[in-house]
Amino acid sequence: MNMFFQTLKTPLGPLLVVVNDHDELVKLSFKVRKSPKGAIDNPTHTRVVAKQLGDYFSGKRRTFELKLNPTGTPFQKKVWAQLQRIPYGETRSYADIARAIGKPGASRAVGSANGANPIPIVIPCHRVINASGALGGYSGGLGIKKQLLSLESRQAA
Repeated sequence: MNMFFQTLKTPLGPLLVVVNDHDELVKLSFKVRKSPKGAIDNPTHTRVVAKQLGDYFSGKRRTFELKLNPTGTPFQKKVWAQLQRIPYGETRSYADIARAIGKPGASRAVGSANGANPIPIVIPCHRVINASGALGGYSGGLGIKKQLLSLESRQAA
């Protein structure tokens, strides 16, 4: 299967987009170091994702209509599916997510699955915070998490 990528310029810095030849989004990353191994730099394949992300950052989009193909365990995929149910501009705690998937004692495992999310923003792991209201971690860094939450809270108001 071929993989295609593009590095987008966003208000939060460069964002790597990787799709497969079925036009399914497989990865987003703010940690852009180099081209993904074996992937082809081809904006034609990533244009739908790029457009929807551009609309999100400009406040024109609150939900995504993309085909997703994240790689993960069945538990991770269950967590990621639940993350996609968190409304734009809102947050949930790790414990909330654990209860929602029927695993009320699995807050730490939810945190691990959240951290392993290969498609942040679209699978909105930035909307998950600690029960105390503290932000917790984020694969793109806490600064980016704060900016995403701020963007959504401004747009949702």
